[in-house]
Amino acid sequence: MNKRLDTGAFIKDLPYYKERVDLAAAFRWTARLDMHEAVANHYSLAINSEGTQFLINANQIHFSKVKASNLLLLDANDKKTLSRPGAPDPSAWGLHGSIHRLCPHAKCAMHVHSTYATVLASLADSHLPPIEQNSAMFFNRYIIDENYGGLAFEKEGERCASLFSDPKKKVMIMGNHGVLIIGDTVADTFNRLYYFERAAKNYILALQTGQKLKVLSEEIAEKTAVQIDNYPEQGEKHFASIKQLLDDDGEDYAS
Repeated sequence: MNKRLDTGAFIKDLPYYKERVDLAAAFRWTARLDMHEAVANHYSLAINSEGTQFLINANQIHFSKVKASNLLLLDANDKKTLSRPGAPDPSAWGLHGSIHRLCPHAKCAMHVHSTYATVLASLADSHLPPIEQNSAMFFNRYIIDENYGGLAFEKEGERCASLFSDPKKKVMIMGNHGVLIIGDTVADTFNRLYYFERAAKNYILALQTGQKLKVLSEEIAEKTAVQIDNYPEQGEKHFASIKQLLDDDGEDYAS
């Protein structure tokens, strides 16, 4: 059969097909969890060793409709990107292009306005105290951006990217905005995003009781964070299960 008539074979010949499938699956599961916002928000994944070439969702496509085949392949150093046909959303380019140009350790970047992380980002004090195991996972491992400057067009994106100077800190609580997570792979980054939203939810709900919080000691919080950092294959197993669930439901994310 002519490969160009065999849709499945043709799609699998796309550059970086496996990476595309993983990223598309992350979009679909984020939609399932209602952690996205309309046709806004963006995920990206670097596909070269320098981190400057990356996959990202196309402009104004709902997370539940993202497929391996409709992801864009961009070059963070291409200054003409926004003037080309099929250009990405300007805020996606401003934020993710800057991250992949300026932060080589950020192989994957996920930005959402998920409810509880955004509530946390809206508080005058956006710190996440280690009140339970999920929040302890992020002890000394996040940045708070206190200087929101509007939509993440290129200058704002560069400012945000510059805050990721410490490779240990892979979460940015974007004050008055949302959350930005970086990681080594799609699985690693999505796992971190999932648990940060859970931790933020637990904290916000605990605040709503009006009772005094039971905060872990710095020693125990750091011990817990290190243990979770070193927990074998947690992100990979979590994400493999997600893809299996999508497959079981007949989702077309890999197409």
